[in-house]
Amino acid sequence: MIALAALLAAAPARAIETVVIRLPLLETSFSLKVSELASPEALLQGNSDLAELDRASGGSLGRQLQSLLRQPLPLGLTRATEQAVGTPMLEQAMLMLSSFGRIEGQRSDLSGEELSRALEQASANGHPTLLSLLQAIPGQTVTLDLAQVARVAQRLAAQRRQAEALVSSLPSVAPATPESRSSGVTRRTALLSVNHRPQPLQLTLLETQSGSNGRLVLISHGLWDGPSSFEGWGQLLAGAGYTVVLPIHPGSDAQQQQAMLSGQAPPPSHQELEGRALDLSAVLDAIGTGQLNLGPSVQAQRVVVIGHSWGATTALLLAGVQPSGSEAGRCANPDDPGRNLSWVLQCSWLQGVGAAQLGDQRVIAVGAVSPPVSLLFPRGAAQKLGARTLLVSGSRDWVVPPDPEAIQPMRANVANGNRLVLAKGGDHFNLRPGLDPAGGVLGPLLLQWTDASFQAGAAVKPGPQAPNLLPPAGWGDAGLTLVDVSDRIAQP
Repeated sequence: MIALAALLAAAPARAIETVVIRLPLLETSFSLKVSELASPEALLQGNSDLAELDRASGGSLGRQLQSLLRQPLPLGLTRATEQAVGTPMLEQAMLMLSSFGRIEGQRSDLSGEELSRALEQASANGHPTLLSLLQAIPGQTVTLDLAQVARVAQRLAAQRRQAEALVSSLPSVAPATPESRSSGVTRRTALLSVNHRPQPLQLTLLETQSGSNGRLVLISHGLWDGPSSFEGWGQLLAGAGYTVVLPIHPGSDAQQQQAMLSGQAPPPSHQELEGRALDLSAVLDAIGTGQLNLGPSVQAQRVVVIGHSWGATTALLLAGVQPSGSEAGRCANPDDPGRNLSWVLQCSWLQGVGAAQLGDQRVIAVGAVSPPVSLLFPRGAAQKLGARTLLVSGSRDWVVPPDPEAIQPMRANVANGNRLVLAKGGDHFNLRPGLDPAGGVLGPLLLQWTDASFQAGAAVKPGPQAPNLLPPAGWGDAGLTLVDVSDRIAQP
């Protein structure tokens, strides 16, 4: 920090003086002077557009704006930014933000290192505020282009348009009311030492008290999440006789998020792409050798893996999809029509694809809910799927939008018996079951898919003659409409 302060003192930069907001349709701009925000008196005496509006409002506009701009930013923001400097994740976040406008007198893409320095300077007199940050950012004028913001919003809306049309034109599956037998489920936790991590894996194990079918299901949580968000699926499956294991991925779980936001850890690295897949394979190894005391009837040689978001991508890796860096060039284009919020993460993963080709032949089928895939798995990569795949996406998912991240990747793969189900009104988070013992929105669907995958025997393997494992009824939801769109999107 001392060296950083010395650098700032040695190389002072001209701070932002003016903020310009370009308004769409009206073809006009609205300006304000940062110096006029120092006090209500300075604003009343100023000559910017904001100052004129403030005088017209008798000073009330200025008082409200002062209150807003002087609110402290989160204390951990500075430390978190410092930890993220130089990471692809921060670079992608800054690229997305830079598409909304520009900084004149400074190159247009404010780097993570420069943002970190500005935050440090803004914190010199205590908690940083939005005003002190504006005063610290090097440059002359910040221009915010609301028309560009509108264009980005239109692009994000377009990335859901095909999914919304499909769920509106196809019949929904009748709601299912599976019997909940969670009262007969035992829950325990265990620690598993693994070679690829310095700390042991924490596992949640769900088992039926009687009537075990000897079949195994693994559930992988998403980025900055944990087993508790998905235990409802496990409770439903365990009540049906399955043994279910939900590991915590320590490099990208909720605890890691808290450490990152407090400045104690960097964002998840690209090594987590490999690490998460190794976590699941290590669990299978341990069960196969009896380390988790699940009983001799539980078989680890044939397993179904279910995952959400990054956990769903992990499941697809184990299913044999081959990741590639061939799409990396798209990361630098802020106007790519396929760009969406998940690219912030996907672009940071691409450095790890070489070590993440980790298909596991013990995985016979996967249930992948909202996986980011369009950059990580180039077109045609899913042709090497060794496990039958059910992909689920929400029609209102803004984080991992359905058109580029589900429909396009699956279009050529449903012919091999893989299926795509869309949830009308589903977003990136409301498809998670939480602790609901009935499995939430997707519980019946995932139970049907898991049952059918094990019952298919050797026919579970994907291929041109693979039978459809998803029955036409019995897995719908009363709250959100579920639609199997596989046959509609299939290429001839």
